[in-house]
Parts: sequence; C-alpha cells; structure tokens
Amino acid sequence: MPNGILIFAEHRDGSFNKASFEAVAAGQQLGAAMGQPVSAVVLSADATLAGEIAGYKIEKVVSVENAKLDEYTPDAYADAMERAVRALDPAFVVMPHTYLVRDFAPKLAARFRKDVISDCVRASVEGGTVTFSRRIFLGKIDADVVAAGEPPVFATFQSGAYRAEQAEKGGGAAVESMPVEVGDVRMKPEAPFQEVKAAVDLSKAEIIVAVGRGIKGQEHLALAQKLADALGAELAASRPICDAGWLPIDRQIGSSGQTVAPKLYVALGISGAIQHLVGMKNSGTIVAVNKDPEAPIFDIADYGIVGDLFEVVPVLTEEIKKLKG
Repeated sequence: MPNGILIFAEHRDGSFNKASFEAVAAGQQLGAAMGQPVSAVVLSADATLAGEIAGYKIEKVVSVENAKLDEYTPDAYADAMERAVRALDPAFVVMPHTYLVRDFAPKLAARFRKDVISDCVRASVEGGTVTFSRRIFLGKIDADVVAAGEPPVFATFQSGAYRAEQAEKGGGAAVESMPVEVGDVRMKPEAPFQEVKAAVDLSKAEIIVAVGRGIKGQEHLALAQKLADALGAELAASRPICDAGWLPIDRQIGSSGQTVAPKLYVALGISGAIQHLVGMKNSGTIVAVNKDPEAPIFDIADYGIVGDLFEVVPVLTEEIKKLKG
C-alpha cells in the first residue's frame, strides 16, 4: 500500500533553488497532517546535494544516479523519477511549480495514468482526505481539488505558497544511493530557460519596493529608490511603469512579469489590479501606500497607509534611517 510523502528537490548548477526548500516545507506539513513519513529525492550522484537536503527534518534522502541526469532533459528526468516513485511507493509526490517541473511532471504522471494537481497554494487534511487548493482566473477564485483513484498523487506548489524558512531542520536523515536505468534521451539540452533575462532576479529578493501609476513621472522614481536603499530592497514596478519605459521590463511584477514572494513588499501608488496581485500576493508582509482608500491593494495589505506617497515616503525613509542608526 503506498505510504509517505516524496519531495522532489530541484537543483541546477550544483545548488538548490528557493522553491525546492518551499517544497520541503509543503511536504513536511502534509506529512505531519497525514501522519506519514517524509522522504526526498535528488536526481544526482553529488553527495553534497543529498547532504544539504538531509539537514532537514525528513526520514531519508534518495540520490538517484545515472550519468544521463547530469544535464536536464524531460526524457531522463521522467525515466529516473518513474523508477524512484515505483521503488519508494509514496502516496504523494510533492514538487515545486518551476519551469523544469512543469516540463517533465505531466510526462511522469501520465506513466502512472495520473494528472498533476498543479500550482497549488495550500493542502489541507480532514478525515484523512487531502484537499489541494489552486488559484484560477488570475487568482480571483480558489478551486479545491481532491485526487480521485489510487495513489500516487502528483502535486506542485506555487512559489511563496510555503516559505523556505518554514522548512524544519533536523539532521538525522539517512542518505541512500539508487542507481537507475535511463532510456534513450531524444533531446539535446541547450542553455536553461530564464524566465526573465534580468540584471536582478526579483524572485530572490527579501525586500521589494514597487511603484505604480501613483508615482506620476519618471523623475519621481528617485523618491522610491531612496526608500529602497534605506530598506536594502530591490526596486520594482507594475506594468504601466515598465510599458512607459521608466523602468526596464525585468523590474515588472505581475502576470506578464515576475512572480515574487519576498519577506516584505512595499507597494507605492499601486492600485492593485488583479494582474499585479497574482505576482506578489504571496509576500510575507505587504505594506501599501495609496491615496485612494478604496484601492484593491488594501484588500491584501497587512498594513495600509491612506495618503499621498509624496508626503508619506520621505517620512518613512527618514524614520527607517533613524532605526538603522
């Protein structure tokens, strides 16, 4: 009988991305709620990678090994993961919702005659039944999904749905090697796809100050930049700012830009159109400054300041400088 949670820990260029540790947090919480053991799989013979995941509170880490896994291809990854899932027989396979996973996960799930419950924002357990929630219609509605049929269940979790720092450290996990056979690889890998060819990857930023139409003119960006500098933050924007050419496109956040989940997100003069909200609503703490008290951004903000940003931001900047000494 399938049992346990199996986490796919994604790595590239010898390191894990933040989304992998978010998947660890998701798997740990699901395992605790279900009363089932949690394991992780790393598609690499690199002992350092397996050891890093073994530092978390899980039962074991399995290093799946084959020379064809040195570079990502959907053929090799689907073959290797299929063999790992069949050998470990988990009830749930938890994965980060990244471009790499989106590429091979449907191929993997199809081999088990299963679907992938993708882009989930949470998983809840009641009476032994797991309900996955995923946002649809640009985040306007949450759809609750319960997997039909027998396990395994394949699920991916949206970036920021769980936070990397929520992953519990442990250190007692066993590390096992699993050499596997991999069939023909029909593709020649090229350079990994980058979501945004950017000078900065906003998805890695801990603090972001974002500006919207309320900034009024490009000459006023310096005001927001001073606040960002005081906070040690990255400067970002909603789509109209980038469309106007006031900031480069790699600074755009939203459905047609980057998706971020920083610890702190400061929204200046951003009304809160749904296309922007879907790119930042998983932020840890959201602070909004807008002169319109009915602005939709206040519906998701943890702290809201109704006021003119040209009056509020200089005061915030000075107070933050005082706190930092």
